[in-house]
Amino acid sequence: MSTILRTLRNLKRIGFKEYGHQMQYIGDTKAGTLIGVDRYGNKFYENIEEELPLRTRWVDYKDHEYDPSHIEPGWHAWISYMVDAPPTADKIMQTGLRRWELPEHRPNLTQSRAAFKTYSTTRPKYSAWTPVAAPR
Repeated sequence: MSTILRTLRNLKRIGFKEYGHQMQYIGDTKAGTLIGVDRYGNKFYENIEEELPLRTRWVDYKDHEYDPSHIEPGWHAWISYMVDAPPTADKIMQTGLRRWELPEHRPNLTQSRAAFKTYSTTRPKYSAWTPVAAPR
């Protein structure tokens, strides 16, 4: 949450359209430098001067139904402060189609109906107990 003075200062810097976008999707106003865009269209920003420590980097997702698995590994390392240089500046972390990389994004399906569920053909060793009350 930001102060009124900081919110007004950011409103002056980013404009009304971006202010409305950030309030709807981030819940706070942030003004920073665009560091880069990944191949999915997500925009990565940084502001070292005015933000709190460990809140200086953030991502603006392209899709409004965002999922943190939409971030590429190099950008994930940068946004979580594992590396100092973004993938655009680091030769090792630059995005390129590697042999093991999939060309399209596969979302993380955990906690959804499409999540992987094991199927067992063996009978369980124990069964759930259902209490039966005797009539009075």
